[in-house]
Amino acid sequence: MLDFLRALILGIVEGITEWLPISSTGHLILVQEFIGTVVSPEFEEMFDVVIQLGAILAVIVLYFHKLNPFSPSKSKTEKKQTFSLWYKVVIACIPAAVIGLPLDDWLDEHLYNAFVVALMLIIYGIWFIVIESGKKKEPAAKELEQLTYKQALIIGAFQVLALIPGTSRSGSTIIGGMIAGCSRFVATEFTFFLAIPVMFGASCLKLVKFFVKGGMFTLGQFGVLAVGMIVSFVVSILAIRFLIGYIKKKDFKAFGIYRIVLGALVLVYFLLK
Repeated sequence: MLDFLRALILGIVEGITEWLPISSTGHLILVQEFIGTVVSPEFEEMFDVVIQLGAILAVIVLYFHKLNPFSPSKSKTEKKQTFSLWYKVVIACIPAAVIGLPLDDWLDEHLYNAFVVALMLIIYGIWFIVIESGKKKEPAAKELEQLTYKQALIIGAFQVLALIPGTSRSGSTIIGGMIAGCSRFVATEFTFFLAIPVMFGASCLKLVKFFVKGGMFTLGQFGVLAVGMIVSFVVSILAIRFLIGYIKKKDFKAFGIYRIVLGALVLVYFLLK
């Protein structure tokens, strides 16, 4: 029962932090410092990534029509635009696939710790505040259809930075999108769509490694994983709706401040520990 409770807590954390630019991996690492691991360390490593499938499903459900190029209610032009969107998503995935896959094990071994998380929380928090405080230029891409392949590739390059825990995949890609000339709305929505292949691929990779290393699911472990995924799905829907409504009225400075404060508290905690 305690493992199911931990899975519930981690599912809530994943659902909120995967989409807000505050680092889901970082928060999961930090929360586990206080509540312990789910079942076993080996299962925990796989669990933290695979529960992202629930978060991915939330994007698919919320944006199914927008992402479906075969929708009978779409005109020929709209179907063409949808295919173009998917091509841009594929282009944006290339940097992370080329750099991330070879470094996956090394990153797990050397960078998944509280100090790195805290440092990156602070650095990216400062970056958000600097970008939002700078002189504003009229974004070149105010609508998703105006996003260029070059901008998509730049966003994909920034996604590589998110391989470092505490950085935030959504935070990196949103910052990249804004620097590349996208509006907050375009950068955020494209971040949602880019998450589908990236997070699905990462989840599948972790599952394969788990089984290759001799890992097995018991009925209880499957239930724990299912709870985490279902909770992350429900909470993700709420978090995505909140973020879209939030950026229509406000900027990302509040998230930057949150990151800096949290990072500082984490540094103090582990220095005094």
